[in-house]
Amino acid sequence: MGFTMGLNLLLLMAMVATNILSLYHLSSTIQPKQPPSPLQQPVPDQLLQQLHTIRATINHLTRLQPTTTTTTTKPKSTIPSDLLLYSHISPIASSCHSHPDLLHRYMNYTPFAICPLDTELAEALILRGCHPLPRRRCFTKTPQKPTSQLPSNPFPSSLPDSAVVWTKYNCKSFTCLNRFNQYKGFNTTIADTTFMSYKSDLDLPIPQLLQISKAASSVIRLGVDIGGGTGAFAARMKLHNVTVVSTTMNLGAPYSEVVALRGLVPLHVPLQQRLPVFDGVVDLVRCGHAVNRWIPVTAMEFLFFDVDRVLRGGGYLWLDHFFSKGVDLEKLYKPLIGKLGYKKVKWATGNKMDSSGVKNGEVYLTALLQKPIPK
Repeated sequence: MGFTMGLNLLLLMAMVATNILSLYHLSSTIQPKQPPSPLQQPVPDQLLQQLHTIRATINHLTRLQPTTTTTTTKPKSTIPSDLLLYSHISPIASSCHSHPDLLHRYMNYTPFAICPLDTELAEALILRGCHPLPRRRCFTKTPQKPTSQLPSNPFPSSLPDSAVVWTKYNCKSFTCLNRFNQYKGFNTTIADTTFMSYKSDLDLPIPQLLQISKAASSVIRLGVDIGGGTGAFAARMKLHNVTVVSTTMNLGAPYSEVVALRGLVPLHVPLQQRLPVFDGVVDLVRCGHAVNRWIPVTAMEFLFFDVDRVLRGGGYLWLDHFFSKGVDLEKLYKPLIGKLGYKKVKWATGNKMDSSGVKNGEVYLTALLQKPIPK
């Protein structure tokens, strides 16, 4: 209490001194009808400096003044905590300064020459929020023998090895990738049946999805596949005259290159980045295997509301085999999804029966949700 009274007294004295100096300054300088006398002295610089010092002191003391009458209560921050969190996870260039070693390695290249083949280093920066990346004075490497004709079918029998530019992976050809990664989408023969079969309630075959949309008089023309891998979903939808762009990251394999070679569009963005799509123009957003319980809850909430931003009224959000611990699905993710206020067209759960799922008590969720149409 004594500190507060003393501080208020100091502020009062400073304000009085400021007013006296201001009146002196005005009375000595405002003479509108008489020309200045050559003998009149200007306001001393020392006096003006003192005036500025007093005003700065008042501003400083005002910022330090407690918001209550007790000295033990700390002033509350006016910045929302979720914005502070988002400033650490959002992909903004200002976060580059937090990773100087990675940035130095990435920027250590020869200007006006071929850019280094260091996708893994670029993605390490992107995932830490240093994006877009400021490498502007080198040339991207392209295949020495570009393919003269790419297949129009998004499910080609093979992908051209002449298009390979990567060097860091164990496999140096698509033939090798097809042989050792049969279930990751590189084998287009296996991928040809993806999204077409119904084995359990967790599956949503594309013909059923299109039938649901048709019955609701809701046309699907444009879509976004978040975590699209090699673009199998976008490829299948292309056969139904639906344009789908896939967000990809080359984590362990050249997913983006494969998507492009199938005649599709890979968006090289991490999950925490704002979708590079205009507001309210997309008919469908699918969240694939990449959207699961390892994402921080707040970041996932940002993701869902950004999905809401790009979806039009009547559009669909498809959570495809989202997995989490069973208890977390009920206590965390179900209420989180419920914040959107979407209509539940499909909601199916089932146990995740692999070794990790059994150990951690994990479950799958497949949900098709429809955004309300504004009235």
